[in-house]
Amino acid sequence: MDSFMSRCLGFNYLRLLALILAMQGLLSPLVAQALPAFARQTGQNCVACHAGGQFPELTPYGRLFKLTGYTIGTRSNVPLSVMGVASFNKSSTPTNDPTFSKDGSVIFQTGSVFLAGKITDNVGMFAQATYNNYDSQNPDSGNWQGKWASDNFDLRYADRFIDGGQDFIFGLSLNNNPSLADPWNTAPAWIQYVPTQFGVTGPDATPIISQLGTQAAGISGYAFLNKTLYVEVAGYQTANGALSFLSQGTANADQTKLKGVNPYLRVALSHDWGPHSAMVGMLAMNAAIYPDNLNPGGPTTDYRDRGIDAQYQYLLDPNTITAQLSYIRETISNGDVTGVATNATNTLNQLRLKGSYIYHAKYGASLSYFSTTGTSDATLYPDVATNPDTRGWVPELFWTPVQNIRIGAQYFAFNRFHGASNNYDGAGRDAKDNNTLFLYVWGAY
Repeated sequence: MDSFMSRCLGFNYLRLLALILAMQGLLSPLVAQALPAFARQTGQNCVACHAGGQFPELTPYGRLFKLTGYTIGTRSNVPLSVMGVASFNKSSTPTNDPTFSKDGSVIFQTGSVFLAGKITDNVGMFAQATYNNYDSQNPDSGNWQGKWASDNFDLRYADRFIDGGQDFIFGLSLNNNPSLADPWNTAPAWIQYVPTQFGVTGPDATPIISQLGTQAAGISGYAFLNKTLYVEVAGYQTANGALSFLSQGTANADQTKLKGVNPYLRVALSHDWGPHSAMVGMLAMNAAIYPDNLNPGGPTTDYRDRGIDAQYQYLLDPNTITAQLSYIRETISNGDVTGVATNATNTLNQLRLKGSYIYHAKYGASLSYFSTTGTSDATLYPDVATNPDTRGWVPELFWTPVQNIRIGAQYFAFNRFHGASNNYDGAGRDAKDNNTLFLYVWGAY
């Protein structure tokens, strides 16, 4: 065993193992009752809504539950849930970069509180507040400090009409993240919604549609016809003023400022047959961003995001198979904005692929691929050696001993980082030096 893996199996690793066993022991006797708020409301096991129990990836029933406004079942007297992630990561070659300051340490990473469930027969909600234990570093002491902040928020009105051969669902959603209302996990808000390592986890440059979570506020209207055609139209603006509760915890200086109302469009075709379910879709968003968060006004940088995605699921006990694809191309036009970019126009391309297999809703494996490429621009990407080109693979093994706890191991393997495979920083650091083993315990109640 090489020295890298030996260090991973040291004292801190044993501390994480002890934490895993303690959490399993505490929760195992409570399996029948230890269900998140939605499961308690519907009376369903977690695998009814989540593919192989792999939360938050939804099954056809889970998508129906979301699209009908989280209203299936009986309203709970206590519609609360909690979630937490404890983790350990070990990079191949640590650096003095502060993002690796917890390298080799067992940490409590994040915790969330949810208010979620049925309000009336047509109104329901999914609201999440998250505590990030390592949100930022104190500028004086350098110590990490935590923070509570708004996370996902989705308040819905929905109705459903079934008449003969017609099945029509429609609704409205007030939410704080473009694509959050989407019922498929290939949407930007959901495709990477899994525990990720503390530190470098992938591309630094991402399309604007993936950056507006807890920054924006929007109302979307959607319709789902005959479980086949899904259409969603929305408009997003800065989450301030009366809507500032959607961005609580984000400092004004850090909040992305949008000009006016910015349009979002989503169209998808879905088909379920036997144990199979498939979807192909597209999305589009235009966003006008003020370059100065503290002084919004004047010219804007204009983003045009266009994406395609697809998902396949096979759901038949004891096997669950999923495959997902998401590709987004972004055009960035600076117009009269100065000092933000060297080029008048830039492009950014993001590709994400993921396949997973789960046996008996307990034992699973997945393999993900990510690739971000785009125009080189020394001003726009000063921290990524002018080039956003980052690519890599993430194999994962996970185990669900009880339906509300997931224990996993991921390995982030970079082929390219910041535009190069070797010496990407000019100081001899290679892409593979950022390879990282990441262990986590992810629980919800």
